[in-house]
Amino acid sequence: MGKGPAPFANIGKKAKDLLTKDYNFDQKFTLSMRGSTGMGLTATGLRKDQFFFGDINIVYKSGSTRVDVKVDTYSNVSTKVTVNDLLPSSKVTFRFKIPDHKSGKLEIEHLLHHAAIGSSISLNPTPLLELSAAIGSKDLALGGEIGFDTALASFTKYNAGIGFNKPDFSAALFLTNKGQALKASYIHFVNPSTSIAAEMTHRFSTFENNFTIGSSHAIDPLTVVKTRFSDKGKVAMLCQHKWRPKSLITVSAEYDSKSINTAPKMGLTLALKP
Repeated sequence: MGKGPAPFANIGKKAKDLLTKDYNFDQKFTLSMRGSTGMGLTATGLRKDQFFFGDINIVYKSGSTRVDVKVDTYSNVSTKVTVNDLLPSSKVTFRFKIPDHKSGKLEIEHLLHHAAIGSSISLNPTPLLELSAAIGSKDLALGGEIGFDTALASFTKYNAGIGFNKPDFSAALFLTNKGQALKASYIHFVNPSTSIAAEMTHRFSTFENNFTIGSSHAIDPLTVVKTRFSDKGKVAMLCQHKWRPKSLITVSAEYDSKSINTAPKMGLTLALKP
C-alpha cells in the first residue's frame, strides 16, 4: 500500500496545504492532552467577530479502533467510530450526530497496491451516495469522484483529476464543478526549508481565470513564515513558531488591496499540547 496511489481527495493536497493550511483570521485556542491508556481530550475555543464558539473532543484508541466524540457549544454531539483492517487493506468509518437522527453516514476506504477506492452512504431513507477512486502509483495517479442524491435523482458532483509527484515537485490537474472548471496546482520544493506553490482555475462558462501563489520558508527549525497572494488583490502572511515541543503559536494577517476602506484582518492561533 505504501507504493499505491493516495485517495482522490489527496491529489494536489501538498499545494493546497501550503496555500491554505494554518491561515486563520480569528482568535483560536486549542488545548490537547493525551493519556497513556489511549484516551485523549482536545478543547477548542474560537472567537469570530463578537461571537464565541467552542467544543470538546474526546478520543479513545484501542487496537485498530478509534472513537471520537465531540460536544459543541450548542449541545450537539458528533460521534465518529473508525475501524482499521476490518476488511483487508480497508478503513471503515461510521459517523452520526445527536439529536439529528438523519445524520448517520457510513464510509469505507480501500487502499490497494495500485488503487485507492472510497465510498460513502448516508443512513436515511433517501441517501446521498458518493464514490471516489484513484489508480496508479504514488508518483502518478489518475482518479475521479461522483456524488448522487437519491432524493432528487440527480448528481451532486462529478470531478476528475490527475496528479504527478516527484521528490522536488508535485503537480495536479482537475476537471471540477461538474466539468465547468479546470484547475491546476503546482508545488516546488526549492530546498528543505523553502517551497513555492501556485493554483489556477479557469471557468468555461464565464472565461474567468483566478490564481493564487504562495511560499513557505523555515527561518529556523522552530519558525516558519508563509506568504500568499491572489488575483483578487488579497495579500496574506503567516508566522508560526514552535515555542515548546508540540505547542505552536501562529499569527496571520491579510490585506485586501481592492478594499482600501476595510481594515486588514488579523488572527492568532495558540495550540498547546502539554
